[in-house]
Amino acid sequence: GWTPPPGFTPFSCLSLWSNLEWKIIYVGSAESEEFDQILDSVLVGPVPAGRHMFVFQADAPNPSLIPETDAVGVTVVLITCTYHGQEFIRVGYYVNNEYLNPELRENPPMKPDFSQLQRNILASNPRVTRFHINWDNNTDRLEAIETQDPSLGCSLPLNCTPNKGLGLPGCIPGLLPENSMDCI
Repeated sequence: GWTPPPGFTPFSCLSLWSNLEWKIIYVGSAESEEFDQILDSVLVGPVPAGRHMFVFQADAPNPSLIPETDAVGVTVVLITCTYHGQEFIRVGYYVNNEYLNPELRENPPMKPDFSQLQRNILASNPRVTRFHINWDNNTDRLEAIETQDPSLGCSLPLNCTPNKGLGLPGCIPGLLPENSMDCI
């Protein structure tokens, strides 16, 4: 199975009356979302104000759904969270799928041998992307956020569709903590 790396940090939040939906997504191919696999999803809530933590683990991805050309090498596992269907955070971990046997590394088989592959997760360097959302379903407030000065961080409108993977174009990483992006 796949479990987020140890040390997955607790989250803090204000009181939320609706559920948060958390998902673990294995990116099967950088070329198309068609190969993404939702390994698990869970609803958490309502959430009282404070710090919270829960264990979230999932089965390994189904190898038959991964394109053979993408089975070996680097990919991504995403942990996302949505509120009222709006994604507000994405945590990405780079994953390297490689053969343990040096001979197989040097001369990989044409058809991947999943029984010989090992998955290594770069747990020490997650990529965190935060998205501004409408927390209280107040459309007037949402419109005000959409018209804010884009020089404050990111030139993407709130209704943009996030790019596949770990980040969004247009953000100014120098204004944000390392390994995180805030986009409006």
